[in-house]
Amino acid sequence: MKAFEHYLDQMAKVAVQVGLGLQDGQELVITAPIEAVPLVRKITEYAYKAGSPLVSVLYDDDAAHLLRFQHAPEASFDKAPKWLYDGMAEAFQAGAARLHIAGNDPSLLKGQNPERVARANHARSLAYRRVLELIASHHINWSIVAYPHPAWARAVFPDSDEQEAVKKLWETIFKASRLDSPDPVATWKAHNQHLAERVAYLNHKRYSALHFKGPGTDLLVGLADDHLWAGGATRAKNGAVCNPNIPTEEVFTTPHKDRIEGYVQSTKPLSYLGSLLEGIEMRFEKGRVVEARAKSGTDVLNRLLQTDEGARSLGEVALVPHSSPIAQSGLLFYNTLFDENAASHIALGQAYSECIQGGGQLSPEELAAKGANSSLIHIDWMIGSGEIDVDGITASGQAEPLMRRGEWV
Repeated sequence: MKAFEHYLDQMAKVAVQVGLGLQDGQELVITAPIEAVPLVRKITEYAYKAGSPLVSVLYDDDAAHLLRFQHAPEASFDKAPKWLYDGMAEAFQAGAARLHIAGNDPSLLKGQNPERVARANHARSLAYRRVLELIASHHINWSIVAYPHPAWARAVFPDSDEQEAVKKLWETIFKASRLDSPDPVATWKAHNQHLAERVAYLNHKRYSALHFKGPGTDLLVGLADDHLWAGGATRAKNGAVCNPNIPTEEVFTTPHKDRIEGYVQSTKPLSYLGSLLEGIEMRFEKGRVVEARAKSGTDVLNRLLQTDEGARSLGEVALVPHSSPIAQSGLLFYNTLFDENAASHIALGQAYSECIQGGGQLSPEELAAKGANSSLIHIDWMIGSGEIDVDGITASGQAEPLMRRGEWV
């Protein structure tokens, strides 16, 4: 118990000091599953010690969410609490930091009507758009950390009873979050430096495209004009340095929404809004998905692609080595925060303006002219493995090896 309390305390410290880089005098908005109360309280303590004048917490309850799909009237699924998201956007516009604690039941909506799931998500995406834009543009410092929901733990460790599964998932989260060192904050500083060196190399190379090739995949991802690579720590527009994801192993940039060609298949399942999408396959022409299917979850996938015009193109491409500690754990997490840091990935939907030179000062039209995609969604799914090669394509069309069998060359 003492060791657990120590690691929980270290996670809260890392969340505030590394994940958020919370500033003296800065308000904080936390969203979290109701099970995460112990971590929320620790983070709140560290936030106030860092000088935050106000910490506001919004809890989500999986059980109540499921009751909606079981008993709510049909009109319910076209509604979302816009008043709530407008309030969040107002807080972020005024400078509040944002922390999300991930950890829900990955199969919560399994067996529910996929049309209702899609409608509810579309309504939420519309209401949430301003919040997403502020986050994607790094208007403020934000971060995501994890807390093990019992149902999530059982999914990751199906051969263990619930208590043992939660214990194992905690240990995995603590290790992946680099809390098992004498000074986690210093360890994160060194890790961020390593990612910064990789980012600097890729920004120096100025590749015009990336070519992914392996079993079921032959995908050419053109990169946006004046694109920038990012990874690890990043500086928000308010000057705060934050780590958006705890843990993180990726470097990423913005694809050109009109220059994506070929076919690709997922290497890990995608847990999306309580549904599990396995064996995703897509084909792109001129930047858009023209064919899509999955071994399971095809209905959810197709409805996702119908969200808006930008849902059929990419807003992010990320490189992650197969030697990532999360990949080497051999676990499937059913949670994008972890699974995306186990494999190279792409994201359908909204691009990050931080990955365009001067993107924070450009209008939506100017960003689009450089190739940045716009959408109500941003959904990462994994396409990397120990069997995938990646080449960087120069402006002259020459292919240079970047990754072989999932590892940096």
